[in-house]
Amino acid sequence: MKLLARGLLLGLLASAAWSDDGSHPVTLWRADGPSNSVYILGSIHLLREKDHPLPLVIDEAYADAEIIVMELDMDDLDPAYTQAAFNRAGVMSDGTTLRDLMGDAAYAEAEQAAAVIDIPLDMLAQSEPWLAAMTVELMMLYRIGFDPLLGIEMIMTTRATQDGKPIEGLETIDEQLSFLDGLPLEAQREMLLQTLAEGAALSESIDELIDAWRYGDTRTLEEGLLSSIGEQPELSDALVTNRNRRWAETIATWLDEDEDYLVVVGALHLVGDEGVPNLLADKGIGIHQLREHAGLR
Repeated sequence: MKLLARGLLLGLLASAAWSDDGSHPVTLWRADGPSNSVYILGSIHLLREKDHPLPLVIDEAYADAEIIVMELDMDDLDPAYTQAAFNRAGVMSDGTTLRDLMGDAAYAEAEQAAAVIDIPLDMLAQSEPWLAAMTVELMMLYRIGFDPLLGIEMIMTTRATQDGKPIEGLETIDEQLSFLDGLPLEAQREMLLQTLAEGAALSESIDELIDAWRYGDTRTLEEGLLSSIGEQPELSDALVTNRNRRWAETIATWLDEDEDYLVVVGALHLVGDEGVPNLLADKGIGIHQLREHAGLR
């Protein structure tokens, strides 16, 4: 799901140990069918200037692919429709407020945590808790230099548009928002409180996660991403596990085709036993994590 910072900034079971030849793994897998390959890239949705250039093995996977697939069909995404969809799903217009949905005690806790990270919670008075959480996370990321225009999706969208490669989407924006808007209120409250509580430490932890992504350190990614969201089973099922299973089923069908695919989804979705690579391996599909070789950037 886009925009949920560490959960959606990022998303199998390998360590990032360097081999004797100096190569290292990358958060990129290749599944092989009878006559094609499907590359699966764990994305970071926002990046900084200093996080570029990307590993060259990602460029090689892009060059090999005839079809690019992302969580959303990025080249057909209408900004006006997207904003309207967010408003329909997450902005309250009936007089209900964020305080009403949080309850007095939880809202007081949220206010205290927001004050620590200098977030004006009153600005989010008409937002449902899930949208408030997303907004806070984005604000914190913007403050430390992250930019969606530098993220993997926008880089790949620009390249594919220039090269005339088709872009497809696994989901629509309305489907993605329904996953969040459909969460029980208690899960939404916990999402906002956790986002606010962790906001102060974001700048300290984010470099470790970016490095883990670059060097394919899935163990660190799993600990940094899944451990937190795993404390909220309803959130984990709705945003991660159920979607991983649907995507794995879809990707498996593409391995019967002739064209090569590059699938770009949040790195969170490629981590752990229920990550897409493991789900494909459980189906008996040959899949392996790719490496950046010595001498390459």
